[in-house]
Amino acid sequence: MKGRDFLNLQDYTPGEIGALLELAEELKEKQKSNVPHPYLQGKTLGMIFQKSSTRTRVSFEVAMYQLGGYPLFLNAGDLQLNRGESIADTARTLSRYLDGIMIRTYSHADVEELAKYAAIPVINGLTDLNHPCQIMADLMTVKEHKGQLAGLKLAYVGDGNNICHSLLFGCAKVGMSISVASPKDYWPQEQIVNQARQDALSAGAAVRITTDPVEAVSGADVVVTDVWASMGQEVEKAERVAVFAPYQVNRKLVAHAKPDYIFLHCLPAHRGEEVVEEVIDGSHSVVWDEAENRLHVQKAVLAALL
Repeated sequence: MKGRDFLNLQDYTPGEIGALLELAEELKEKQKSNVPHPYLQGKTLGMIFQKSSTRTRVSFEVAMYQLGGYPLFLNAGDLQLNRGESIADTARTLSRYLDGIMIRTYSHADVEELAKYAAIPVINGLTDLNHPCQIMADLMTVKEHKGQLAGLKLAYVGDGNNICHSLLFGCAKVGMSISVASPKDYWPQEQIVNQARQDALSAGAAVRITTDPVEAVSGADVVVTDVWASMGQEVEKAERVAVFAPYQVNRKLVAHAKPDYIFLHCLPAHRGEEVVEEVIDGSHSVVWDEAENRLHVQKAVLAALL
């Protein structure tokens, strides 16, 4: 995988995703055992942020440090991009200085253009379309707690956003069935759903999109949600809170999941909106393991690509 970009889970085979998860598990064990693993000694990662972050910035910086490399924080507002330099020229320039680029931004097309002109690997730290690093952490967390991925059912309840899109790709690739419950006007993009269904068919899994949260959660091994208004959608928040109110993950809804279900949330969470405290802070919640695993899967991606 050396030299490849990491923009979208759809670009990776089930075997490659499995290999990255195995490497993440190995690196996690090395860290817990205080075994040094400076696989990226002397390597540099430029991190471009147009969207603010807690988990993405800290986990990538720590990841590079633990791998022996150097992370360089690049606020997009401080770059010449902010003064009109093209993405292509920025990509060409950074390729002469760095060994890899991680970017967290709005437009997925901008990330694709950056990758097109960069001579070094580009990693998608989040766009409005996809969030592959987060879903790798989700898959790792499910595997840790359930011992497997294939054959499970994951229910996603909420906005058909970037998390939903990447979950569709990720679940389908590893043979995990996924049911998405969302208001019809907020369903995930049809093209992504169709691509995920093709992968799911090959893996013996199923993809279901519905407006009924009870239907989605019934018999689920994993229940996932996300905020109702993502960054950039703040002006829609009041409208979205009203529309998504029936999709809150609460005690009544999760009662339809399997008794040993686990709950995931990419964070930050708006307690009392998309999820109640009783669920996110309850015994079924593994959100802190999930947050930690961002570090380990990103270390695996960095070690494999750089």
